[in-house]
Order: sequence, then C-alpha cells, then structure tokens
Amino acid sequence: MRYYLGILLTAIILLLPSCRKDMTVGREAAFVSFETEILSTELDGSYTLRAWGSGRDKADAIEQAKKNAVRDIIFKGVNKGPAGAKVKPLIFEVNAQEKYEFYFNQFFADGGAYEAYVTSEDENRTSRVQSKSNTQYNYGVVVRVLRADLRQRLIDDDIIKP
Repeated sequence: MRYYLGILLTAIILLLPSCRKDMTVGREAAFVSFETEILSTELDGSYTLRAWGSGRDKADAIEQAKKNAVRDIIFKGVNKGPAGAKVKPLIFEVNAQEKYEFYFNQFFADGGAYEAYVTSEDENRTSRVQSKSNTQYNYGVVVRVLRADLRQRLIDDDIIKP
C-alpha cells in the first residue's frame, strides 16, 4: 500500500507543473509590431492615421510617430484599418529611399519639410496610446497626413512622375 501511495505522489508531483497557465502571453505583448493604421479618409486627399513611434522620451516618440506616418504614406502604403481601406504608396520604385537618400535625409530631418504634411490637429487626450519598456517609450498618435499635397511636392521635386 505504501509503495502505491509513493508512486501516486510522485506522479502528482511530476504532472502538477504541466497544469499551470502558460506564461507566454506577457512575453508576446513585449514583441508586438506597431503598424500604422487608417482611421479615416478625408475628401481633401488627406488621411487620418494612428502611427507609432519610439524614443527616449515622450517628445521623441511622438516626433518619430509623425515621421513614420509620412514615411509609410510615401514608401509602404497603409493596409491596416477598416475593411477596404488601403493607401497605396506614393513611390512604387524599388529602393527609392536609398536612390534619393540625400533628398529624404533632409526631408525627414528634425524640423524638416515633412512637418508641413503632417498635423496633430485631430488629436485629443484619448488619442495617444502609450507603451513603455525599460529603455524606450512607444506612443501611438492620431495624425492627419496631407497625401495630395505630399504627392504634389514629390512631383515638383522630380522624385515621381505625374
């Protein structure tokens, strides 16, 4: 009897850890990819987007989010959002960012020309979403990107053809 009780106790001790809840949920949340998403389309050729940025503080993260929104409109397009809402990229050329590196380095510099094509006027207190890790802040901000004006600027600067 004592022998069987020992085997039963050993089996319970060995199987008990496998019954605990899987702890990968917390780790997965730390590796979530933050993509720009469409919130609405305006009739003037602009788009309201939620864009994400990372930085060493709040101001850097918000500034990076604005740059990411404009960069996504120019090079990647935006596919995330309500059903059927997609924005094609302004430049379809492969490696365009590297080809026109000198132009885009100046364009996306702090205080650069990109600021004329992105506004935060749709923003309210609830539009910012914060995610903080040990080393950086991630902010999702609601911005409006003036896609039609941006397209015209790239045509005028001979980056794209009309």
